[in-house]
Amino acid sequence: MELIQTSYFALFVIICLGFIIGNVKIKGVSLDISAIIFVALVFGHYGVVIPGILEKIGLILFIYTIGVQAGPGFFDSFKKNGRSLALLATVVILSASLMAFLAHYLFDLEMPIITGLLTGALTSTPGLAAAIEITDSPLVSIGYGVAYPFGVIGVILFVKFYPKIIRSNIKQAEVDFEKSSTEGFPEIKHLNLRVENENVIGKTIGELRVRTMTQAVISRVMHDGHTTTPDPKTILQKGDLVRAVGTSDALSKIILLIGSETTESVPLDKGYEVQSILVTNKEAVSTPLGSFNLWVNYQATVTRIRRSGIDIIPSPNVKLQMGDKVMVACNRENMKQVIRIFGNNDKKLSDTDFFPVAAGIVLGILFGKMSLSFGQSFTFSLGLTGGVLTIAMILSRIGRSGPVIWSMSGSANQLLRQLGLMFFLASVGTKAGATLVETYNEYGSQLFAVGALLTIFPMTMAVLAAYFLKSINILTLLGTITGSMTSTPGLAAVDSMSDSNAAALAYATVYPVAMVLLVICVQILGYF
Repeated sequence: MELIQTSYFALFVIICLGFIIGNVKIKGVSLDISAIIFVALVFGHYGVVIPGILEKIGLILFIYTIGVQAGPGFFDSFKKNGRSLALLATVVILSASLMAFLAHYLFDLEMPIITGLLTGALTSTPGLAAAIEITDSPLVSIGYGVAYPFGVIGVILFVKFYPKIIRSNIKQAEVDFEKSSTEGFPEIKHLNLRVENENVIGKTIGELRVRTMTQAVISRVMHDGHTTTPDPKTILQKGDLVRAVGTSDALSKIILLIGSETTESVPLDKGYEVQSILVTNKEAVSTPLGSFNLWVNYQATVTRIRRSGIDIIPSPNVKLQMGDKVMVACNRENMKQVIRIFGNNDKKLSDTDFFPVAAGIVLGILFGKMSLSFGQSFTFSLGLTGGVLTIAMILSRIGRSGPVIWSMSGSANQLLRQLGLMFFLASVGTKAGATLVETYNEYGSQLFAVGALLTIFPMTMAVLAAYFLKSINILTLLGTITGSMTSTPGLAAVDSMSDSNAAALAYATVYPVAMVLLVICVQILGYF
């Protein structure tokens, strides 16, 4: 059929068939979007070619959106369990390199083809480039081509079936990860207090340094039946009712400072209101809350900030992010001005400005091409994937540069990620399928067996090492394995199993470590 040889037609046929097959469940297991690569292997075997440019575009979009999503939480994640994840990545790379070294002697294989098998088994393009440079042999590319197909497929199958084998509950893992992620952000509550402590009567809230002493916020004060939104100059009188907002620990401290809890209500006066305002104004993003001088200008008080499902106690140093929800109390007239400051425009949140995406990708590509030379024999660069991923994480962490917002709405991120992933899997699969049978006929099963061993063995070692690190979440473990194996399709397989970003965070944490370590190991092997 001539039409199937048309690349754009074949691309979407592969994607359609991939989704159909991916939705088929066998004993509760499905391949989801990862099935595209298996369909592509068959098409590639029969001569269908997807232009290489689509592979690059797909890879760039997928990696960039992963970086944008993971960036804000990456640094916190690295602080929490970065050492454990880096240790697992080291286990993966060193065990694979050691196995490659043993295969060199046990099967009497030339070192260039061994380094090719190693980089193919770990699907590492930077590793391949380093191996070619150090050995200057075409055998590297042959070894890479032999091991690469199973390097892609093996990781996908491993991360798909391993949770089933150990009977891991993915949904519970999502809950556990969410719980651990919010440990630094305790639940924010509110209660009403009666001013009874003789030491605070007649003093202003500013003099008492309430926020500093207790980490709680006083959002309302009722005196003689009249309720106001307080400021630092508000004087507390005996019998006043106070509404306080904060964590359980903060509220217990403010009780000691102010007086006992009461069930009496502290209603807002007529003309005052409390409203949740969505941060969509570019000028407000990445700006410290204290910079707005809300009380001085509008007699408005921020009682809490809600970000990604987490309530944050407002402080003058908290920098707002696009999509934050700010709880504000003030009079109705001033509320209109406060809303203008923060935006509160749902449409702006859903709109996507593609300039920051394009600019970020350009910076990522340029950064990836930069190389560091350590003497005449060792040169290192992050490459396309590493450069784009690193820049995306940095930019999303920065949040805003002048009028440019580097973050993306969740829906836009998901759409670009899936689009890029589909292009990438279809192109990679057809390329691998084109040479799979021929390579097998020419070199026999030995090289395939060694390549498969170099894929499976390090992942198995990572699982065994993780057994001694009992606190590692299964989604974090799978993300760590795919990052250590530098496997983008593997991450896609995990990503399709869960709505959590646990795997993406782990992948982003270990990927740079694994990439650098593999390049070093390849260059060491090249000297033998």
